[in-house]
Amino acid sequence: MLILGLTGNIGCGKSSLSNLFREQNIDVVDADIISRQIFEDRELLHEVFDFFGDSIKNIDKSLNRKALGDIVFNDDKMLLKLNSLTHPRIRDKIMDDIDKVRDLGKKIVVLDAALLIEGDYSNVVGKILVVTCDMNVQIQRIKNRDNCTRDEALSRISSQMNQIEKSRYGDYVIDNSGTLIELKNKAEEFIMYMKENWCD
Repeated sequence: MLILGLTGNIGCGKSSLSNLFREQNIDVVDADIISRQIFEDRELLHEVFDFFGDSIKNIDKSLNRKALGDIVFNDDKMLLKLNSLTHPRIRDKIMDDIDKVRDLGKKIVVLDAALLIEGDYSNVVGKILVVTCDMNVQIQRIKNRDNCTRDEALSRISSQMNQIEKSRYGDYVIDNSGTLIELKNKAEEFIMYMKENWCD
């Protein structure tokens, strides 16, 4: 089974590309969804609250993701601490989900992970697809999606690996600076290439 790593920075359209794979009946294991689900683990939630304090709690004692994001996107040490708490649990769930797809006898599974390279998943995947886009387009998308300022968008971008550097790890790179229709065409072209060149 081909395990395809899909990565790209915030605002580049990685989720849009994942949805296009799903439309083509290709299974996707989404690290972002898993990273949200793991906070349903009470033990982990208590560890996060103990370290980061009450400022990241909502009134109902649930996690205030925006407050936590504001902390970790502006402090590398805090981001490292959060990652040290969450990443082992995320990795275990990802590997479990990939195994479930393998057990179904599928030929391809996509691992959609923003931190595919930084999280050292390159040894898990067989090939890497990187989605990129023009930085001005990226900033606008983040502002629209997260209802934030330009400075906040830039802060989120700067907390991630540089797009050019990330692209060097890619076996294939898709530029998603255009429309969703253009992305769909590029996705279909890529899927054809993948099946012809990377699948048994």
